[in-house]
Amino acid sequence: MTTITHSRVMKIAAPIVLSNATVPLLGAVDTAVIGQLGDAAQLGAVGLGAVILATLYWAFGFLRMSTSGLAAQAHGAGEVGESAAVLFRALIIAGTAGFALVLLQTALFAGAFALAPATPTVEGFAWQYLQVRIWGAPATIALYALTGWLVGMERTRGVLILQLWQNGLNILLSMWFVLGLGWGVPGVAFATLIAEWAGLALALWLARDVFGAGLRAGIARLRNRSAIALMFRASRNIMVRTVILQLAFTTFVFLGARFGDVTLAANQVLMQFLEVTAYALDGFAIAAETLVGQAVGAKAERDIRSASRISMQWGLGGALALTLTIWAFGPAFIDLMTTSPEVREEARHYLLWLTLAPVIGFAAWVYDGIFIGAMLTGVMLRTMLISSAAYCVALVVLVPTTGNHGLWLALMILNGTRTFTLWRQFPKVPALAAQP
Repeated sequence: MTTITHSRVMKIAAPIVLSNATVPLLGAVDTAVIGQLGDAAQLGAVGLGAVILATLYWAFGFLRMSTSGLAAQAHGAGEVGESAAVLFRALIIAGTAGFALVLLQTALFAGAFALAPATPTVEGFAWQYLQVRIWGAPATIALYALTGWLVGMERTRGVLILQLWQNGLNILLSMWFVLGLGWGVPGVAFATLIAEWAGLALALWLARDVFGAGLRAGIARLRNRSAIALMFRASRNIMVRTVILQLAFTTFVFLGARFGDVTLAANQVLMQFLEVTAYALDGFAIAAETLVGQAVGAKAERDIRSASRISMQWGLGGALALTLTIWAFGPAFIDLMTTSPEVREEARHYLLWLTLAPVIGFAAWVYDGIFIGAMLTGVMLRTMLISSAAYCVALVVLVPTTGNHGLWLALMILNGTRTFTLWRQFPKVPALAAQP
């Protein structure tokens, strides 16, 4: 470990902030491209289909988080063979899970639409989207593992290169297929599918050293029982926690669909702002994740505290900047994303919630990084259960009386509760340095 400074945190966070900026940009471009068709049903279908896939994929988001935390701790402890083995185990899980989703696609999508009270028109377009996108499942899940390993090894510049390549290709293909060739909703899906597999190819190249000098040492430790048990426990806790969190967002979309196609489309437009917030601030969570993980591996309590404090400070600054940006330019961004007058007007009614979201949620995201780096995944799961319970109560109380405003307020309550519960558990993180 070297000294934890503001410059080191930013050296890790800045590439992630830049790379993550392309992810919501991709969603915004997809929304804007379909929005140019002036059809609320197609716009809502892309949003609904994307949420369904996000629900399925982020059930395996534990691979990104557990891989980064375990790789960071191995790197901090100087265990080269174990850092390679962490990636190999994650890729085996990713391949198995991805092809399982392809085989089970019909049942999975039917179940999702049984829960989503969308109109037949929206559902029809969403089916077209999903039946193309699902073939990218093995690549997408494998990318979680590879990205996590690059993060844990403090190679966030590689993550930036990967995201620029994958999302840039996706944006160009989406515009070509939809606006140039007139493929509509399937065009957006094919663009993403091609970009996912192209991204996997580049990610494997970026991690190529682990398949060279580190290959033999990694294979030798691949079946280490204690390491496998640790990864299983961490992955299980993160997976359940992630499923609960994703179900919260899925519930948000599904409940929004009950207010009609226009409100569904407006919420889809506004969710792009929330994604911008999450992805921009995720850079500081990643910095905490990497540096706290390495500090835990090195048994350095002072570095654990420094990494946590500095990452949180930068997270607050980023949240305030995002709030001011959304307040100043939110209406203009809405107009860029859709040409439908009804959707524009509806989205403006709820823009206030998006100005509050960064300040309310930033600490929860940074704490997530801290606890992932520390591999205190059981704590993360317990605090998520408490937070989701508060979210459910808010939905039951607020939605029937205040409609879509109540839906957005419940989402703010979810993130606020996450912040409070994780803050209460933070003293357990630096205490890890004293453990044998």
